[in-house]
Amino acid sequence: MSRENQPDHAPYSVYSHREKWFLVAIISFAGLFSPLTANIYFPAIPVIANAFHKSTELINLTVTVYLVIQGVSPMFWGPMADSYGRRPIFLACLVVLCGACIGLALVPTSAYWLLMLLRCIQAAGSASTIALGAGVVGDIAVPSERGGFFGVYSLGPLVGPAIGPVIGGALSDGLGWRSIFWFLCIGAACCFVFLLLFLPETLRAIVGNGSITPPKLYRPLVPIFASQKSGRRSKDDPKITFRFRNPMRILTYVDVLTLLVFNGIVYAVFYGVTASLSSLFTEIYPFLNQTKIGLCFLAVGGGASCGTVSSGWLLDKEYQVVKRDLVKKAMIQRAKDENLPDSQLSKVNDSENTTENTRKNIIMEVTREENFPIERARLRTVPFMLVVYAACVIGYGWCLQRRVSLAGPLVLQFFIGFIAISVMNTTQTLIIDLLPAQSSSVTACNNFVRCSLGAVLVAVVDIILRALTPGWTYVLFAGLCLLMMPLIFVVRWIGPRCRAKRRARASRS
Repeated sequence: MSRENQPDHAPYSVYSHREKWFLVAIISFAGLFSPLTANIYFPAIPVIANAFHKSTELINLTVTVYLVIQGVSPMFWGPMADSYGRRPIFLACLVVLCGACIGLALVPTSAYWLLMLLRCIQAAGSASTIALGAGVVGDIAVPSERGGFFGVYSLGPLVGPAIGPVIGGALSDGLGWRSIFWFLCIGAACCFVFLLLFLPETLRAIVGNGSITPPKLYRPLVPIFASQKSGRRSKDDPKITFRFRNPMRILTYVDVLTLLVFNGIVYAVFYGVTASLSSLFTEIYPFLNQTKIGLCFLAVGGGASCGTVSSGWLLDKEYQVVKRDLVKKAMIQRAKDENLPDSQLSKVNDSENTTENTRKNIIMEVTREENFPIERARLRTVPFMLVVYAACVIGYGWCLQRRVSLAGPLVLQFFIGFIAISVMNTTQTLIIDLLPAQSSSVTACNNFVRCSLGAVLVAVVDIILRALTPGWTYVLFAGLCLLMMPLIFVVRWIGPRCRAKRRARASRS
């Protein structure tokens, strides 16, 4: 018996709705550090370049290697979390992050190589918190509520791009660039203590739906959830076995890989906008200092934060719309099978004409994983959002090209952040829906693909800007996004068959 296979009458999770929200808040706080560590660095790049007597291009390489390691490291941490538990891996990542930040705060300016190395270690510690948090959401939330939880969870990771450059610019201006890394160290240490005290283990292979008491290593020091206070470990509970899953196997799933490529291109273009903001705004709007340029990041970050909340609400709403449509069709079909007269068919969805048990049975049947078209429920609005995204990217580029008022590109940045995060949250939620038992691993794969593509774009964006000018550069980026449009329809078409094949393989193993 596997812990993931709870009895039919058991709830998916024993945590109450309020307890789930508290868990989401905890992991959202931890997820803040991956983007915060990346983005807090941007406003200080010119200052660090001067301190190390290196060109801006060479310091930008520390951003590129950060993105590469940010993509690769979750491929290690994510599968470990899917095998050994969320809680111990969360704590280990934060320890690595704290150590790297201390090293960066003390690094001598004559050791450029050490700056590169410590940025790699910093990325290895911080990047995986997003994948681990996504794993927790997959552990505690059913598909019908997963969109809302994932949307709010993403607030933490998305606050980082909004406040990171503001904090980085202010610290660099007021206390020097080293204060940035002391700030990150203190924040990561506080997060470590908070998780050590309150975060329970949620991995279903260890605690099932939360009702199985894990070994002491997996328990929070302060058990605040009712299930932790009352649960007892039974002799009938299966022994915990650890098996490292190869995350690269996920890339052989055609539907998942298609979503990863689509998501990666959208992310790369988004990162191309944010990574080039400092240099472009310094050139086009010379009246901006480091602190003011940091404040400019609030536009894209604010849009992203609004987008993550609204997309979570929209995902749950779209799920319910598709579910209601399927339930109605199933009831009409059942009525036809029972030879009801045509005059009664239009009323079969009314509660008065359908017994409660019949309705519950139909809903359970419709929402079974093999019957529910999850791809259609998640992706219905994505083509429209992608077109608007491309239009905003083009407008942003030409606003910079024409050197219009600062308000113009800032407004478009808000919408770019809003739509980009809405699209990425939608695809990320669907990816977890497709492989809920490997939610950390699949999020790690998503991180790997999108960070790899983002690193490539960051490495060449300055070259493209010099060759094409901002206007045509962002026309190129928008066209790249629109070329990804057919992938959405490919996933909707092949998705159900791919899921059926995975179920068949799982039943044989």
